[in-house]
Amino acid sequence: MILRLAHENARWGCVRISGELAKLGIRVSATAIRSILRRNGLGPAPRREGPTWAEFLRAQGKGVLATDFFTVETIRLKVMYVLFVIDLATRRVTLAGVTAHPDSAWVIQQARNLSVRERSPLQSKRYLIRDHDSKFTASFDEVLRTEGVAVIPTPIRAPKANAYAERFVGTARRECLDWILVLGRRHLERILTSYIAHYNEARPHRGIGLAVPDGSGPPGDPVEPRHVRRKDVLGGLIHEYHGQTA
Repeated sequence: MILRLAHENARWGCVRISGELAKLGIRVSATAIRSILRRNGLGPAPRREGPTWAEFLRAQGKGVLATDFFTVETIRLKVMYVLFVIDLATRRVTLAGVTAHPDSAWVIQQARNLSVRERSPLQSKRYLIRDHDSKFTASFDEVLRTEGVAVIPTPIRAPKANAYAERFVGTARRECLDWILVLGRRHLERILTSYIAHYNEARPHRGIGLAVPDGSGPPGDPVEPRHVRRKDVLGGLIHEYHGQTA
């Protein structure tokens, strides 16, 4: 029980653990608890680590966004940079911009644009996770802070710390970008706009109970097969299925 309390409450000291055990009718001195923790490789608080990154994300998920870049090569081998934002709670993705020249001025402008959108992803959010890419400057962080969003850089050399964003990139490549020849920036913007609309409005997500990011879940009553209609997205690369109302 001592080790369980220590693991689940990293900021508790030996005296606090002793007091919590006393509430349960278990009498153990703080000195004895300290010895048990040390034998098991756990120093007393505050030397023990705080909540893990995964624990932080689960606890704060409703107020957290993540952002990242990924690259796409055009048919002429020109590299395009895509900036996007994902809501960790709903998995809703917002395309921030596409450019061949992602300098700091461009990135700052995209942050400003996010704040004035009709459906701004920054609304009611507390944190934004980003990596240590040099394109994210102090001015970028400041724009977000003025909107009440604190920026949290991920640990260095820890790509899994931004796993939600990385997963979206992998999904977008497997389902869309790996199957289309991109002609240029405007073409890529049209492709991503269509794909992200599908991703947000029609694609079920396992991480949110097979609901879609924009809010709809499975219908209450099953749809009869004869009422199912298919909608082609991106020229038939992706299919969406909807029930036709009577």
